[in-house]
Amino acid sequence: METNARVGSAPPQYVPSGQMQFPFLDLKAQHSRIRHDVLAAVEKVLDDQHFILGPEVEQLESEIAPLTGTRFAIGCASGSDALVLALMALGIGPGDEVVTTPFTFGATAGAIARVGARPVFVDIETETYNIDPDLLPQAVTSRTRAVMPVHLFGQAAEMAAIRKTADDFGIPVIEDAAQAIGARYAGKAVGSLGEIACFSFFPSKNLGCAGDGGMLTTNDQALADKLRALRVHGCRKKYQYDLIGMNSRLDALQAAILRVKLRHLGEWTAERQRNAERYRGLFHEFDLDSKVDLPCARENRTHVYNQFVIQTAVRDELREYLQRRGIPTEIYYPTPLHTESAYRFLGYGAGDFPQAEAAASRTLALPIFAELTDAQQFAVVAAISEFFREQR
Repeated sequence: METNARVGSAPPQYVPSGQMQFPFLDLKAQHSRIRHDVLAAVEKVLDDQHFILGPEVEQLESEIAPLTGTRFAIGCASGSDALVLALMALGIGPGDEVVTTPFTFGATAGAIARVGARPVFVDIETETYNIDPDLLPQAVTSRTRAVMPVHLFGQAAEMAAIRKTADDFGIPVIEDAAQAIGARYAGKAVGSLGEIACFSFFPSKNLGCAGDGGMLTTNDQALADKLRALRVHGCRKKYQYDLIGMNSRLDALQAAILRVKLRHLGEWTAERQRNAERYRGLFHEFDLDSKVDLPCARENRTHVYNQFVIQTAVRDELREYLQRRGIPTEIYYPTPLHTESAYRFLGYGAGDFPQAEAAASRTLALPIFAELTDAQQFAVVAAISEFFREQR
């Protein structure tokens, strides 16, 4: 079956499955576009010899805040640390509960457990994979101290309903926005929709550094001041410990690299969005609409596609087939957190969160990085089409 990779354009040269090799995420392709500027930024930091916090971090914070529609941005060592710091700033600890989703990266619930609080899971929406806001009220108890929605795969959770529940019960919202920098909900930037938001700059993120890095955003000055102290052992002045904090400082080398990349984030996001639309066109042209569920992009949200996640009942067979043909894929996430041994102490079991369990068994992420070519996308969808044709 012949098709075009982009509506109205000539089809790419077809490369048989197994002959086109490319990674799931091509960081080298991204780096080649900005290599000169990145090396210059790194060289400047090395010449200055100011490595921890300092002017580069402050400049990055001043650039991230307006992007997220907030007054304050506070850099830290990782997205995981950002979650812990947010919980600490809100005074959450032993005996408290935080409501979140079981279908997410382990850091979300892990941060809650690390401060001594109890993660309370709520099932997800079938289409968006985000926490189901209709189930939130029944999960709130007298011990609930926060709600932590995750903007999974680059699309915001249903924040109006989540915000209403939080306000009704008088509890704060911590946004886990690790995968969603640049995303918007009802015209508002992710990062400005709760009391505190947490971002990750892990290399695989849409805005990634050369290692680990994180950021917190807030509109509350008192929280911002507390977060700045908590990230440096609880110090507001050198050797003056006002709080019990931690060592979670963003270093200047990472900040300098991120400042270069930040200038390109809008362009890269637009390219990811174009790739997503190209996928949709290809799946339709290959007549795969009834075989595969594509990502749901809600009308009142801007999806930034940190991942492009499809769903099918034959996920494992499809992935194995694609792997044999050199087509890279990933599974986010193979097991929901409530079934992991680390969270056995919570008392949940298989069947407690059926939508999360179904997503864990059916979802498959396809390459979506900004530099993905027409031919590469064509090869991905053509191989998926071959799989279903051979199944018949």
